[in-house]
Amino acid sequence: MTFRSTPNMLFRYALTKLSPKLSVQFLFWLCHHKLPDLKNPKTLDEKIQWMKLNYCGEDIVKQCADKYRVREYVKDCGLEHILNPLLKTYHHACEIDWDELPAKFVLKWNYGCGGNVVCPDKSKLDIPSTIRDLNKFEKIKFHLIAAEQQYDIEDKRILCEEFIQTKDGGTPVDYKFYCFNGEAKYVLCCFGRGQQERPDFYFFDRNWQLQRLNRQGKAAPEGFTLPKPEGIDQLFEYAEILSKPFPFVRADFYLEQGKAYFGELTFTPAGGFDRGRLPETDLLFGQMVNLNKY
Repeated sequence: MTFRSTPNMLFRYALTKLSPKLSVQFLFWLCHHKLPDLKNPKTLDEKIQWMKLNYCGEDIVKQCADKYRVREYVKDCGLEHILNPLLKTYHHACEIDWDELPAKFVLKWNYGCGGNVVCPDKSKLDIPSTIRDLNKFEKIKFHLIAAEQQYDIEDKRILCEEFIQTKDGGTPVDYKFYCFNGEAKYVLCCFGRGQQERPDFYFFDRNWQLQRLNRQGKAAPEGFTLPKPEGIDQLFEYAEILSKPFPFVRADFYLEQGKAYFGELTFTPAGGFDRGRLPETDLLFGQMVNLNKY
């Protein structure tokens, strides 16, 4: 991972501080070439913008967006057994005792996205470079980049978790469940992350039927499918347990040799600026999110 402050990032900081509403309107216009309807949002991306302004500051959302504090929520839901073992936590990269870490591990900041270090072999890890990258990420004001107030976390931590070992030694498949008012409708499967230039993303429903909801799925040949993973039905159930209190959340898991691992809960995927979904999918998903009681 590499991070640095840029004029664009500093502009986003200033814009969000000036007006979160203006920030989401400007960024939405850059992505979709129109302003979001925040009074009567219809698409998922519009409803995510509404949630960013009116809902994501709730205590339970901020807890579950924190990769450290969400572990307690998962335990409270009776799913402690799917938590990846936590080896250590640190407040700063300088606190890490690299000698005491195992040969394989994962480091990640407890907020935002992209601040992960996946280390399959410590002997090959460039430790000085890793420390620099962790320090750079710590300085990023993630909640100001796209007005995602759930990432305004005071107690920043680096988590060290066990490395999820796959059969072939690669990166485990990422299963991202789209949950609408407590119902897990679809799973977006991410294949090939870290093994190819761009991962493959495909939506499947609960019957493991390919859903042509994104650009890659739409372009798939007739009859295309992938082997149904062992344990995927159980993941749908776990996703519904964890998503029950929320109008919309994406529940992320890993599944390796039939064993489930919790990843994270994501309330604003892509900041609500997802160009990968088809426009008709954005509308379909938006119709599934009921914001009336919020």
